Amino acid sequence: MLRSLGQRHVTVGDEDVRVVALRTAVSRLRRQLAVLPADFPDRGIAEDELADLAAMAGHGIPEAARLRRALLLIAGAIGSVSALGAGLTEVRHAVELFGDPPRR
Repeated sequence: MLRSLGQRHVTVGDEDVRVVALRTAVSRLRRQLAVLPADFPDRGIAEDELADLAAMAGHGIPEAARLRRALLLIAGAIGSVSALGAGLTEVRHAVELFGDPPRR
């Protein structure tokens, strides 16, 4: 949903649905990561970035550039863990709701 196209952001009550979707996706991926028995080198990075995303979603409308940066770090950290692929995709879709990156 882009304001430049004349569209408004949808809200549920007082919350932007994009923030709700992000919070839900991040929470789900954090739970999946927590129960994953396998340890991998960048697990701490993924956990930290997911915590940052959760904090951003808890404080209003997050900045799209910060969301994309966190998503890249998470994807790099857990990208090869196939058990987390669906959860990562859900987080990516939630981040995409905040708009496309600026074109160069």
